[in-house]
This record gives sequence, C-alpha cells and structure tokens, in this order.
Amino acid sequence: MTGPQNPEKDPRDWTTGEEEMTGPQRSYLQTLAREAGEELPENLTKAEASQLIDRLQEKTGRGTDI
Repeated sequence: MTGPQNPEKDPRDWTTGEEEMTGPQRSYLQTLAREAGEELPENLTKAEASQLIDRLQEKTGRGTDI
C-alpha cells in the first residue's frame, strides 16, 4: 500500500528559493555541468540551482528512472 503522493512545489514558490544555493547543490551542479559540457553560472539561488539540476539531469540522463 502506498501513501498519498506529495506534489512537488515549484522552486519559484519556495520561501527560501531566493537564498544562495547550498553546498550540495553546487557540488552536484559542478558534476552535472562537467558531464553536460556546460559552464556553471555563479551566484545561483536555491530555486535557480534546482531548475538547472533538473535541466542538466535530463540532458545527461542522470536521475532518470529506468
């Protein structure tokens, strides 16, 4: 039996979304950007970092269910 699903909240609606991205976000983004052949922008917010992670995961195939 599965519990109720929690819909994901849009990062733009996060109360902390305008804060600077976290260390783990930066580290993961550095890996994803390197694999995607892209430059990592400086000074991203938590919300921007989350959106970039989603885009780069899609581009690199990381984080996708098989």
